Amino acid sequence: MIDYVHIPFGSKIPSTGQCFWRVVMVALVLLMVGAVCSAVASDTEPPLPDDLTQLSLEDLMDIEITSVAKKAQKLSEAAAAVFVVTQEDIRRTGATSIPEALRMVPGLQVARIDANKWAITARGYNGRFSNKLLVLMDGRSVYTPLFSGVYWDMKDTLIEDIDRIEVIRGPGAALWGANAVNGVINIITKSANDTQGGLVVAGAGSEERGLGAFRYGGKLGRDAYGRIYAKYFNRDDAVFTSGKDASDEWDVSRAGFRMDWQGSGPDALTLQGDLYDGETGETIITKSLDPSEPPTFDEDNDISGANLLGRWKHTISDTSETALQVYYDRTERKSVILDQVHDTLDMDFQHQFTLGRRHEIMWGLGYRFISDDITNTFYGSWDPDSRDDDLFSGFVQDDITLIRDRLQLTLGSKFEHNDYTGSEIQPNGRLMWTPHEGHSIWGAISRAVRTPSRTEHDGRINMMVLPPGSSLPLFPGHVVVGVVGDGDYDSEELLAYELGYRVQPTDQLSVDIATFYNDYSHLRTLEPGGPFLEISPSPAHLVFLSSADNEMEGETYGIEVAADWRASDWWRIQASYTYLQIQLELDRDSGDTISESAEGESPHHQLSLRSSMDIVRDLALDLWVRYVDDLPSQDVDSYFTLDVRLGWKLYGNVELSVVGQNLLDDQHPEYKPEIIDTIPTEVERGVYGKVTWQF
Repeated sequence: MIDYVHIPFGSKIPSTGQCFWRVVMVALVLLMVGAVCSAVASDTEPPLPDDLTQLSLEDLMDIEITSVAKKAQKLSEAAAAVFVVTQEDIRRTGATSIPEALRMVPGLQVARIDANKWAITARGYNGRFSNKLLVLMDGRSVYTPLFSGVYWDMKDTLIEDIDRIEVIRGPGAALWGANAVNGVINIITKSANDTQGGLVVAGAGSEERGLGAFRYGGKLGRDAYGRIYAKYFNRDDAVFTSGKDASDEWDVSRAGFRMDWQGSGPDALTLQGDLYDGETGETIITKSLDPSEPPTFDEDNDISGANLLGRWKHTISDTSETALQVYYDRTERKSVILDQVHDTLDMDFQHQFTLGRRHEIMWGLGYRFISDDITNTFYGSWDPDSRDDDLFSGFVQDDITLIRDRLQLTLGSKFEHNDYTGSEIQPNGRLMWTPHEGHSIWGAISRAVRTPSRTEHDGRINMMVLPPGSSLPLFPGHVVVGVVGDGDYDSEELLAYELGYRVQPTDQLSVDIATFYNDYSHLRTLEPGGPFLEISPSPAHLVFLSSADNEMEGETYGIEVAADWRASDWWRIQASYTYLQIQLELDRDSGDTISESAEGESPHHQLSLRSSMDIVRDLALDLWVRYVDDLPSQDVDSYFTLDVRLGWKLYGNVELSVVGQNLLDDQHPEYKPEIIDTIPTEVERGVYGKVTWQF
């Protein structure tokens, strides 16, 4: 019997094989359309990948970013701890997924839980559902409201179409709103006119068992460009501590399109969308009142979704511009322990203009509607099981020139109203001082909040089922231990202080240093409650629930250093170091015995060293060494990793590459599961080969 899964178009298709062929057929049809459009348009030479090893450090510091100020600005002028992962960085590290590419960012903690799950955060408080990091894809939020975090196994795109990943460490709430507490990750794809021509990617290996992608871009008219893509990948299972293969395979098909139009007039339009379908595996620890149930079982999560985004920019004058963005996003996740469907509609308007010679003002309004539908199980239940939420927001920001080309002050705030905690205000002030060329010093003070998730507000998770007599000899039945939400749960709050320094002492060397001190209040705790008897589901059982509360304070501080050294015309070395310290303290009336363990869930020290060498004109060798400190609360030891990539360009538009990952040991653990109790697995050594052809 074929297992069917519902997808956004309302029809039912087989969950894996037929979906893959459907994606392939869509790609072929779109390919024919693109070929016809290309034939009637003027010939366009397909661009080759930009080789950033050939750019000067000054050019790299002048790369334009948009995430810090919601407008284009040079990286060197950003009054924030920002790091840019370029397409060339991704290509030369051999990363095949977005989480792998994020490992090179100082200040981020990135750990693999199993073959398809990740724990990613900035400046501490890591976990599978890290709740203080906002993640965007082309300005579209992928933050899940159910647990507060990101399902990284569902967030992907064609890696070759990523233009850059802008990562802000520190609060971005004054512009991006709640949940941009410890940082913002904005994954930005290339415009359609930068991806003209064709692209074919194919590869296979020991862990990357199969990967393939196709993209075609063509001109759709005098001022319009379009592209379509399809991709598929299958990642092998990880292994248990014993070395036995786990059941956490990762298998996804994806397709999408993008169209960009920029006429001679004041308007520019973008329309893009994606759809995907796949499976992710895991081994669940059984929670059941039936003693005949096995202690564990292998589970496949059916994941699917679609999104559509439109963006309109209108230039009023040389000093005034408006932008309107609307997107719809649907995600579905189906498993034995939890079925969930989320629909999100988001509208965002902003206006940027100058006022006099010293003020550049930006303001905006936003509205987001989120609807969910959850199938309750014994593992997890929500009351109500279907809910609609509204989020209203507005922001204003003023960039004030105090001394031209020397001193810049930024003041702004976000104003939001949500259905859980009401109104939230998140201001910030930033100062950028450029004493002379090649040196810049910046500082910031910001307030940010993390609003409650659905689970913290009205969910229940059963964490453990103890058999009769195992814990309470006087009670003849099962004992269930779990956590439950609280309708009075409040927002977590942060007051952040940051100071940074960028310097380019020579034409070959640049250094970026960021320090921070974060003061948190109303952090989440799990307060134990008294036992009660529950008769449904049968048999009757005793229940101990801990409820979500805000009975913890905390502080984090640290330093993040990134250096870029051009040792020669053919050799580039990039290094980064991160130090992080977390200190937590429970309120006097708290009975929590778990939450303080977050102190040991993020490494104190991290080190990354990358070497990119163009040995000869068409042969490149890339080495990447990382060190990650131990995680005492996770019982994970410190470890080193080594990745090696050898790339060979043929005929200028074909590249062969061989990549070895985690070469220093057979297997090692990086992080353990949370909330959904699964058997931990470990990361294996892997090797894969890939061919990339542009035409």
